Amino acid sequence: MDNMLLTDIAICIVVAWLLAIVAQLLKQPLILAYLLAGVAVGPVGIGWVQEQSAIETISGLGLILLLFMIGLEIDLKKILASGRIITLTAAAQIIGSFLLGLIIFWAAGFPIGKNRWDALYLAVALALSSTVIVVKILYDKRELDTLPGRVTLGILVLQDLFAILFLAIQPNLKDAGLAVLLMSLGKVTVLVAFAFVVSRFVLPALFRAVARLPELVLVGALAWCFLTAGLAQLLGLSREIGALVAGIALSTFPYTLDVAAKVTSLRDFFVTLFFVSLGMSIPAPSWSLAGWSLFFAGAILLTRIVTVFVPLYLLRQGHRAGLVSTINLAQVSELAMVILALGFRQQDISQETKALAGYAFVLLAVLSSYAILKSDPLARFLGGKIEQLGLPDLGASNEAVPVAQRSKIFLLGFSWTASSLLETLSRQQPLWLSEITVIDFNPHVNQELRARGIRVIYGDISQRDTLLHAGVAEAETIICTLPNTVLKGTSNLGLLRQVRSINPNGEIIMHAERLADVPVLYREGATYVFVPRLIEADELCGIIGAARQNLLEEKRAEMETRLGQRREVLP
Repeated sequence: MDNMLLTDIAICIVVAWLLAIVAQLLKQPLILAYLLAGVAVGPVGIGWVQEQSAIETISGLGLILLLFMIGLEIDLKKILASGRIITLTAAAQIIGSFLLGLIIFWAAGFPIGKNRWDALYLAVALALSSTVIVVKILYDKRELDTLPGRVTLGILVLQDLFAILFLAIQPNLKDAGLAVLLMSLGKVTVLVAFAFVVSRFVLPALFRAVARLPELVLVGALAWCFLTAGLAQLLGLSREIGALVAGIALSTFPYTLDVAAKVTSLRDFFVTLFFVSLGMSIPAPSWSLAGWSLFFAGAILLTRIVTVFVPLYLLRQGHRAGLVSTINLAQVSELAMVILALGFRQQDISQETKALAGYAFVLLAVLSSYAILKSDPLARFLGGKIEQLGLPDLGASNEAVPVAQRSKIFLLGFSWTASSLLETLSRQQPLWLSEITVIDFNPHVNQELRARGIRVIYGDISQRDTLLHAGVAEAETIICTLPNTVLKGTSNLGLLRQVRSINPNGEIIMHAERLADVPVLYREGATYVFVPRLIEADELCGIIGAARQNLLEEKRAEMETRLGQRREVLP
């Protein structure tokens, strides 16, 4: 049997690896490949794996390590510092999706109560989106620090907290009642108190003692994880919530990055087996299962529109921020699949319920990956349709600006360089600010610039109509400070061609990241092309000179003085 188990593990890992390579080439999440590997080697597929129950037991370790890692990555300071817009939108999305899910699945005939909680689990799954899929794609697109990116990340973090609360009461659902639920929350409070007291007064000294022995840091972190998981089980809670609390308790340690880096490789092995075993438990597709999976996927899309786009629109964040955030969150979470697997293990839900969510996970993982990659053109297209329904965008009421009111200088797009430029102008050439108009579709930038008395137009600079209505045709100087990686729906070259066709005589200043782009931009009509890397190189050369003369402390003090005096739109 031992040899058979090793053979089965080898089959699972090899097939998962091969499919993961294919998924990487197709720009799909690796978890999707692991699920499909389980389907392929399990009873529905070829049926190569014989010791399925043993692999499920081993994969349980992966589940504990996965939740431990999620806990390590939860930043409590960021949660506490979440802005009003993110907090309100997250509350609307989580509570709204959960309540709508309860209504939808109860009305569809899924049981709730009497030892069966399918509708409840599906409602929880409906409220959660995939951190793994979203963060990876937004990181690759360099959109984590955009307004939709920050809103998306904030919602994902608060979704994790919602999942923690559900995991706290999940083991006692069969005896659900006010007293039982209060008892569960009391046990969680005890667990959290224990974890944070130990992490505050005991663990720092222990980790400092072994900090120079990396293997002991790893073993110590794993010991803490399984100790807390074991305590959770003794309290009648799930081991998984114990692992999650253990990770959160360590998340503020200076050793967190080192622990996470070392646990990751170990976790990845077991998590691979977990999702493979999850795939093996998915039954063969049927018309009924396919229909319910599409129903669940449709419910995800409907609730994201209602609970993400609508709140952001009402908070006056514009069509783009609402639509891009909605697209970003339109998938099933891997954490939801974990919760459903635990529910099936406790016999709270049926295998069909878990399976329909699994098929919906696969479907939306594929569709949302491509949708997030193409979120800008999708948002532009859908924004036009929404305006036709009578819901205007923030800049929809902007009429063409009268010639007498048009500015001499236009800043196309607004990011860090433009923010620093305006602050410098306010100190060195304050009279020029009255001649500047900024065009950008970030609502925060619009509000902040208006508050400072700087003329700003809400709009997409990649759209010709926006540039025409703003009065770019009569401008004397037009500046774009955005690199191609930040521009949406266009590039510096494409924007230059459009601006030059509108304004043949103006002075156009463009940004270039690559030296090879400079002559191309000049040929297409740029008056001047600035290359920030050359400016940075000059600055760094001076810093190196200061270092060689042991003057870095003075240089640093000078910089800190400058920074302390600045009050930029984008700090």
